[in-house]
Amino acid sequence: MKKIILFSFLMYLILSGAVVFAQVGNLKNMAKKVTSEQINKTGQKTADQTVDSPRTGNEPSGNSDRNQAGSQLSGGENSTVSGNVIYVSKKNGSNKNDGSKSAPLKNLDKAIDVSKPGGTIYIAGGIETGTLNIGFIESDKAVKIYGSWDDNFENQDIVTHPTVIQPDNESARSNRKALMKFTRDVAGTVIDNLVFDGGQRNAYHVKEGIVPGIEGGRLLPDTERPAEGYPTIYEPLLQFVSATTGGDVTVQNCVFVNGASFALQAGHRNGKFSVMNNVFVGNRMAAVEIYGTCASTGGPNTLSLCGEVEVANNTILFTWSRTKDFQDMGYGVRVMTKCDYNIHNNIIGASILAAVDHTRFNKDEWVHIDNNIFFVNKDKDVHYSPSSNTRLRIDAADLGDMEIASAEDNKNFIPKELKVNKNYLEGYLNARYSEQTDFDRNSPSNQWRSALGMNMQGTMTSTVTMFCNRYPWKETLTLFGNVQGYGAQ
Repeated sequence: MKKIILFSFLMYLILSGAVVFAQVGNLKNMAKKVTSEQINKTGQKTADQTVDSPRTGNEPSGNSDRNQAGSQLSGGENSTVSGNVIYVSKKNGSNKNDGSKSAPLKNLDKAIDVSKPGGTIYIAGGIETGTLNIGFIESDKAVKIYGSWDDNFENQDIVTHPTVIQPDNESARSNRKALMKFTRDVAGTVIDNLVFDGGQRNAYHVKEGIVPGIEGGRLLPDTERPAEGYPTIYEPLLQFVSATTGGDVTVQNCVFVNGASFALQAGHRNGKFSVMNNVFVGNRMAAVEIYGTCASTGGPNTLSLCGEVEVANNTILFTWSRTKDFQDMGYGVRVMTKCDYNIHNNIIGASILAAVDHTRFNKDEWVHIDNNIFFVNKDKDVHYSPSSNTRLRIDAADLGDMEIASAEDNKNFIPKELKVNKNYLEGYLNARYSEQTDFDRNSPSNQWRSALGMNMQGTMTSTVTMFCNRYPWKETLTLFGNVQGYGAQ
C-alpha cells in the first residue's frame, strides 16, 4: 500500500512539473510576441528592447518618401541569422558571414537567397554586379531592399554613397536577363535608394551616333554584335513578371538609367503598385510600363480592374524609341490595361514620342493625369486612342478636354532648374535619322533576275546621329530636388 501511495505522489510531482514548464514556455513565447507587436505598432525602441535602428541622414522634402528607410526598425545584432534582417556591404562584407550588422554579407543576391519572405535588407553603397559577376539579381519572394547606406549603416543618401546595380559587358557573355527580376511572391516588396544602370552592360557603336562629350555612340541592338565584347541584352532594368502573385509593391527614391528595354516593367495582379520619387534617364521604349494580369471574368471584350498604379514625383527624361528610326514607342509612362492609373506631380520631358501613352484601350475612368510638367516631347505630350484606328496627339494645355477620370493643372514649360547633361541634351535635340537606297533596275544583275522572273535587288543604308547613347550615370544623382513639388525630390 505504501508503495502505491509513494508511486502516486511521484507521478503527481512529474505531472505538475510538466504543466509548470509548459506555462513558463508559453509565457516566454507571449513575451516575444508582445515585444514584436510593440515594435510593429509603435515603431519605437523601448528600454527593454535591443533593436538596431539605422538612421537616415536627410529629412524628406516635398511630397517625397526619400530617405525614410531609416525609420524601418531592424532586428538586432544577431537577428539576421534567421533571415529577418540582413546587412550587405560590398566593401566590408563576405558571403560567409551571417549577415548581421557587424558581419554583413558581400552581395545582394546572396542576401535575397537567405532572406525569409518579407525580410528586410540594408545594403551599403558600392557597385553591385551579383555574386561572381553573374550580372543579374533575381527573387522569388517579397523582400524590402534599402540601399545607399554608409559603411556603418547609420546614414542613407543615394547622392553621397549610392548602391549601384551595374553589371559589366563581360556578364552579358553568360546571361540574358533583367538586372533585377521578381518572379513569384511580391506582396510587401519595397525597392528603395538603388541605382539601376545598364550602361556598362550594353553595347554601343564605335563610329555611328557619336555625340561630342558623351562616351560611345548609339546603342547597338541585341542582333548586332559589337566589334569587341558581347551584344546588348534587351531586358528591363527592373522587372516583375506576369506570373507574380500580386500585392502591394513600392519602388521609391531610385535611379533608372540606360535601360535597353524598359526601365521598369511589371505585371500587376492586385493591390497598389507605387512608383514614387524616382529618376529615369536615357531608357529605351518606356520608363514605366505596368499592366494588369488578373483574369477578366465578365466575358468577351470586358476588363477587370486588377489594382492601382500610382506614378508620382518622378523625373523622366530622354526616353528613346524601340528602333533607331524613332517611329515606335518612346514614352515616359505607358498606361496599360486593367489598372487604375494615378499619374501626378511628375516631370516628363524629352520623350521621342510622348510623355504619356494612353492608346491601349484601358478604361478612361481608370486614368488620372494631374499636375504634371511636360516639355519637349517630340510627338506631343499625350497619345490617346478613344477608339480603334484612332490616335490623338494632345498638348498639355488640352488635356482637360480628354474624357478621362481627371486631367487637371498639367503644364507645358521647360524647368530651367533641371541639371541635365548639356552635351546629351544637344545631341537629343539634333537627333536625326536618314536612309539612303542604292537600286539600279538596269544593272546587269537585275536584268538577269528580271529575265528569270526573280525579284530585283538593291541596298539601303541608314544612319542616325544619336540613339539611346549612354548617359553618365553619376549625373543622374543631381536630378533630385531640382523643382520644388515636381519630379524627384
